Amino acid sequence: MADHPSTPSYAFDPELAAIAAAAVTPPPTDAVASRAQVEGMLAMLAVDVDTSELDIDDRVVPGPAGDPDVTVRVYSPAARAATVPAILYIHGGGFYLGSIDMEHGIAARLAQELGVVVVSVEYRLAPEHPFPAGLEDCYAALVWLHQHADDLGVDTTRIAVNGGSAGGGLAAGLALLARDRGGPALCFQYLGIPELDDRLETPSMQRFHDTPMWSRPAAEKSWEWYLGDLHGSDDVSPYAAPARATDLADLPPAYISTMEFDPLRDEGIQYALKLLAAGVSVELHSFPGTFHGSAVVTGAAVTQREAAERITVLRRALGLEAV
Repeated sequence: MADHPSTPSYAFDPELAAIAAAAVTPPPTDAVASRAQVEGMLAMLAVDVDTSELDIDDRVVPGPAGDPDVTVRVYSPAARAATVPAILYIHGGGFYLGSIDMEHGIAARLAQELGVVVVSVEYRLAPEHPFPAGLEDCYAALVWLHQHADDLGVDTTRIAVNGGSAGGGLAAGLALLARDRGGPALCFQYLGIPELDDRLETPSMQRFHDTPMWSRPAAEKSWEWYLGDLHGSDDVSPYAAPARATDLADLPPAYISTMEFDPLRDEGIQYALKLLAAGVSVELHSFPGTFHGSAVVTGAAVTQREAAERITVLRRALGLEAV
């Protein structure tokens, strides 16, 4: 008998079951090939995005000291009468793939539905650029956003960070880094299905070897590429793997989502509990019958519920009146 359940045994939401069966793939072995395959597929989701009420501009901003500049994509409401909140958007992709193009649709919808400025970061990817390159690029983008708030029409007291998967891990690391450097303030951290812990010891990580879209073998390769020889050692920085952080006090309020059949599920739940224990306000939601990346099934009721909740949560966090 197998040590772990086969894919058909998972109680997936009926609207997700068909794609779940087709989405179990071998772990990545080549980062460049994985980028081409995944980004080509997901870019199709952005084809019909409504951007009619947005001004969209790609800019190059100063990078970390001694490193290349960073490209950001700025989404601004075309019509606004006053300063608005902003979201620093960090794409996912296991630290080794993803781009501002791949998640263009999500970033544009946030800007359009909330009426805020969204700055999406094209951070450097592993294994060519391991930690801390990607995180430092995100920090540089946050610094630029604060420094150019007047030009962008942004209220610096209402800047949130939003990331999913590896982007959620980077967002959590960025909140820690900004706090510890005395850097630009964040008012909120939205951590969607975050990748937070390189130790791979949680029950969900030990169990889910064959789940769709993301599995333990994929997580192992992801951390190997991101951290190199430090992977799993005692020398890993909490800015790389925020689950290792021992001081979570004075961080911005957080929302954390997890998916039932995702190896990352338990590290997200545990991080939420650690934040709460440190006195940080947290909302935690684990969506039943789902798997990592199941939000690509946009027609599923659970996906639509998650998307609507994100808007509700961010609207409240950014001090926006309900519409």
